Amino acid sequence: MFASRLQILDRAKTWAFPPDCLRCGDRVEIPYGLCGPCWAEAQFIGKSCCHACGDELIGEEAAPSDLCDACLMRPPPWDAGRAVLRYEGTGRALVLALKHGDRADICRAASSWMAEKAQEWLGQNPLLVPIPLHTLRLLQRRFNQSALLAQHICRTPQFREHAITCLPDALYRLRRTASQDGLGAEARFANLDEALALTPRHSERLRGRAVILIDDVMTSGTTLWSATHALRLGGAGPIYVLVMARATKAA
Repeated sequence: MFASRLQILDRAKTWAFPPDCLRCGDRVEIPYGLCGPCWAEAQFIGKSCCHACGDELIGEEAAPSDLCDACLMRPPPWDAGRAVLRYEGTGRALVLALKHGDRADICRAASSWMAEKAQEWLGQNPLLVPIPLHTLRLLQRRFNQSALLAQHICRTPQFREHAITCLPDALYRLRRTASQDGLGAEARFANLDEALALTPRHSERLRGRAVILIDDVMTSGTTLWSATHALRLGGAGPIYVLVMARATKAA
């Protein structure tokens, strides 16, 4: 009875306030969705992807161990990675709206897409760990978009079924780093060298546990490298990476 009342309320809300496309604002039939043109422009990454960074590979379906050229040359320290969208067009617009436009509603759709990508890891009872913001940056933005994504992912049916939980403060920033925008790969690594650490009070809970690191976008992957090293030092593992969008290698 309670569920049916919620459904009635949802239908009434949709009738009174017709839903808008998450990107362009045009009317759509389903709440927290994309209109036809924005969906067509969205570059969703399929099954043919790099096992480590989630970037799209040529072909219909990649083998579980297939890596892109960048990951072959410099293998990431985590065990596997997945991404939902290319960081272009609709994917880039959604990430920027979430990060800088206070569009927390985007998490409703993005979390569902991300949960689908992570199903193969759920049997290991992983903890979700979002990439943290420095306190000063958090005060400026008022929320951590990676933590919001992680919390919404935990509410998806797949994650609820496995009772997966989120540990939003598992990691913290030792220092405030400069913006990564415009930096090359080596400069990004230097900027984030030893910038993240494991929160001491969570060390026992993370020891020997599988972890899914959550972030909004992966460019060079330097932030995720730093987070993975901090978790490894604390004895966590295996470690997986799940992001909403993956930038092109040129980015």
